Amino acid sequence: MDLDAEFVAFVRRRGSHHLGTAVLLTGDWHAAEDLVQAALVKLYRVWSRLDTSGDPDAYLRRILVNTHRSWWRARWRRELPVANLPDRPGPADVGERHAVAEVVRHALAALPPRQRTALVLRYFEDLSEAQTAELMGCSIGSVKTHAHRGVQAMRRLLPDDLSEKVPGGRVNQDQDQGSEPW
Repeated sequence: MDLDAEFVAFVRRRGSHHLGTAVLLTGDWHAAEDLVQAALVKLYRVWSRLDTSGDPDAYLRRILVNTHRSWWRARWRRELPVANLPDRPGPADVGERHAVAEVVRHALAALPPRQRTALVLRYFEDLSEAQTAELMGCSIGSVKTHAHRGVQAMRRLLPDDLSEKVPGGRVNQDQDQGSEPW
């Protein structure tokens, strides 16, 4: 298989997962698409030199985090956060899962970038504290602090019925793996 075909196969196989990570990092679907596109361009440029027998996911994840960090640094002074949460859905609402996901995304978007990044990498990507620290470029203690503060903030930001479903700070991604966790 040639390199271009390998790259296309990788993107088809893992692209939606990384898009989900990007949505959680950015808090916005369109910004996430831009972030994934920019990261994939960077990955494609080095694909021929990359050992694809290893874990290209880890390399792309690092590109996503670093690119998002550089975008945030460039724009942080111009952004004004808006925290208008949608009404909570009724129990018979068919789109309840999507509404819950939207509320969680809004709560994540309200967090400072370092806390959001720590939560996404630790609980959505299910990385260890050491892996998260390496990706974030900080110590394990900083990851623990950011994650702890992020979990506390999420509990304050989420409605009571949702924050109770987050035992130990894990956003409950184990419920129906077939639908969008983000």
